[in-house]
Amino acid sequence: MVNPSHRREMAQRANNEFSVAIRISCVAFGISETCYRYQAKLSTENDEIADWLLRLSVAHKRWGFGLCFLYLRNIKGYRWNHKRVYRIYRELELNLRIKPKRRIKRNKPEALSVPEAMNQVWSMDFMSDRWSYLEVTINLKFNLIRCYLTL
Repeated sequence: MVNPSHRREMAQRANNEFSVAIRISCVAFGISETCYRYQAKLSTENDEIADWLLRLSVAHKRWGFGLCFLYLRNIKGYRWNHKRVYRIYRELELNLRIKPKRRIKRNKPEALSVPEAMNQVWSMDFMSDRWSYLEVTINLKFNLIRCYLTL
């Protein structure tokens, strides 16, 4: 897919080399006449933005676009558009690699031991028996269970 700036250049070349009318070359290459006549306003501010972004990325290696932009906007007081600053940020290829989160490696749990005699393993359990909304009454049952498996 050819972007509009390349199509504009092809239309201009067709107009200059083959003396084709502007309207016909625009229709042939699928662009509007305003796109054909557009002149980009190169600003010296773009160089200043690029300079600031490079300095910030060297000084603060872990900062991404968001922190750099907020620093320029809130601390330095520049009122640049975030889309413009991001376009320059991408052109400078300062995008940080997004690291995937590390998974925690868990050891496999050991198999539960089977009790061999009575009173070797006991289990505890707390159960809520009753809640009262208006007055604070909580009844808890404490269950103590003897675990012994007979085979």
